[in-house]
Order: sequence, then structure tokens, then C-alpha cells
Amino acid sequence: MMKKTIIASILVGLFASTSVIANEETQELRNVIAEQQKILKALERRLGQTEQRLNATADQVEASSTALSNTTIGGYGELHYNNYEDKDAKIDFHRFVLFFGHEFTSKLRFFSEFELEHSIAGEGKAGEVELEQAFIEYDVSNSVTATAGLFLIPVGIINETHEPPTFFGVERNPVEKNIIPATWWEAGAAFNYKPVGGLSFDAAITSGLSVPTEGSKAYLIRSGRQKVAKANAEDLAFTSRVKYTAIPGLELAATLQYQQDLTQGTAGVDTADATLLEAHAIYSVNDFTVRALYARWDISGDEAKAMGRDEQTGWYVEPSYMFNEKIGAFARYAEYDNNAGSSTKTKKKQTSIGINYYLHENVVLKADWEDNTGASDSQGFNLGVGYQF
Repeated sequence: MMKKTIIASILVGLFASTSVIANEETQELRNVIAEQQKILKALERRLGQTEQRLNATADQVEASSTALSNTTIGGYGELHYNNYEDKDAKIDFHRFVLFFGHEFTSKLRFFSEFELEHSIAGEGKAGEVELEQAFIEYDVSNSVTATAGLFLIPVGIINETHEPPTFFGVERNPVEKNIIPATWWEAGAAFNYKPVGGLSFDAAITSGLSVPTEGSKAYLIRSGRQKVAKANAEDLAFTSRVKYTAIPGLELAATLQYQQDLTQGTAGVDTADATLLEAHAIYSVNDFTVRALYARWDISGDEAKAMGRDEQTGWYVEPSYMFNEKIGAFARYAEYDNNAGSSTKTKKKQTSIGINYYLHENVVLKADWEDNTGASDSQGFNLGVGYQF
């Protein structure tokens, strides 16, 4: 009996001791688990904060990427060497141009053209800095587009498209330069309407020309460009154009512009209302292309008539042929007269032949020879390099 009691006491003691140890181990385990839970919660908070920062960064990157993908940068430039028998030879980086555009939405976009002419601008320097385009364009519908700002007048062949790889000849042709006068931009509003494929109509209300009324440049069209630099806007200009391109390889277009007074109300001279008519055709078949253009100004006023500048006309025809993707040749005959209303012989004639060699479709080397006759005689050659991107 005594043995049983002793054994029972020992067993109770062992169980009690084991229970105490188990309780201590359980408490330690609970403490460890509690600490681990605190660590896990802290990690969860940190992970949540990191995820938020990553999401914010991703949103910024996406927004930045979208903005950049909707912004375009481009440009063009051309270097010329001119050597004529009656002038000193000249080399000139004629134009350095940058384009900046941005698409806000699929219907709303911005475009600009910033240009430095003759390499350096400033007081007493030959060059100048110009803003040739800066406009907002909005698609009113699938067939109507509206434009507001500073833009190129819809006239001629090279006024709107004049990057060096797009035309033959080192210098731009004299008819579009002196009669139209390219490059010609104004400020205002315009609409383009495409009722069917291959047919489009343009209409614009813009600032107009302001010709000097005295001196050697009086009533010369090119001298009247104000370039939207605090331009006198007493008399606006109204321009309309129709263009047909439905037949592959063919472009037919005609532009009509009217301005009530080219002098912008200059005191002491007659009102010089002016009408410009321009028409051109471009036809390409295989590797052969021919361009032809006619332009004419009719100007009222006794002063313009007395100088023979009440009529100013010009035309040219230019066939060209691409032998392959690298080499093309052209010939051009042009006549123009800024004093066509005069009884004296003031008509100028220019015959040109030359080649374009394309290092790349957007990089061109040019060479041409010119023979100028009529009111002024000279001969010479031009070399050039041009690019666009």
C-alpha cells in the first residue's frame, strides 16, 4: 500500500512538472507567434506602400510615354553654293528648320515650323529667325478640318511642300518665289473640305500683304510679305483653292485670292485692290513627271499702273525623270515679269537643267546650271545638299 502511494505521488509530481514545462513552452511559442504576426503586419504595410509607389511611378511613366508618343519632332535644311558670271561666288546655309507637333486627341493637333535663315541672325547680319507655322488643327467631321493660327497659304506647288528632297533644283523656282511669293504664310482661320475622295476645297481668311509704295520695291508682291510680325491688318485677304487628285499620278489645282488694298490704307496713294489667280498641274507616270504652273496678279491704282506693276505674271514647265531610286534629272523653262503692265521689255527668262542624287530618300545632293536672259542676263551653276527628317 505504501509503495502504491509513493508511486502515485511521483506520477502526480511528474505530471505537474510536465504541465508547468508545457505551459512555459506554450507561452514562449505564443510570444514567438505574436512577434511573427507583428513582423508580418509590418511587412504587409511596407509592401502596400511599395505597391502604391510602384503604381504611381507606373502611372507617371505611362502618362509621360503617352505624351512623348503624341509629340513629333522633325525638320529640314539646305546648304547652297552659287556661282554666277556677274556675281561673286557665295556659299550659304540657306535654311535650318525645326518642326514641332503634338496630337492632343485623334481630332485635335498642333503643328509649328521654326526657321533660321542664312545661318546667323541679328543686327547687321544676313539672316533672320522666323516662325513660319504655328497652328491648331481640328477635325470637325470626317470631311471637314478647321485651322487657326499662323499657316502657309494654300497656293502653288512648293509653298506648302518645300523640303529640299521634294523638288528639283538647288534654288526654288523664280516664278513661285517672285510672283506667288513662296514661302508665304499668314495668320487667320482656314477650312478644308473633302466631299469625296480626291477632291478638296480650301477657304481661308487671313492677314494680307502690305507692299511699299515708294522706292525700287514699290508694289512688288514679294516685298509685301509681313510675316505676321505686328502685321498691319486693316485689310484682310480671302483665299480659296480647289484641288483634284482622284486620278493616280495627277494633281490639278487652282487658287484665287482677293485683297481690297495691298497698301493697307497707306495715305496719299490709290487703293490697290489685288486679285491673284494661280493654277498648276502635276502629272507622273512611272518615273517621268511634269510640273506646270501659271500665276497672275491684277492690281488697281494709278501708282501701281504708272510703274507697270498693275500686272505681275509668271509661268514655268518642268519635266523630270528618275533613272533609279538614287538619280533624277530635270529641265525647267520659266518666264516671269513683276512689271508686266509696262510697255518696256521687263520679262525675265530662266532655263535650268540639273540632277538630284539621293544618298537616302530624305537626303539629297543637287547640281544645276542656269541661263538667265531677258531683262537681266547671267549664267551660272549651283550646288546644294539638303535633308529632311
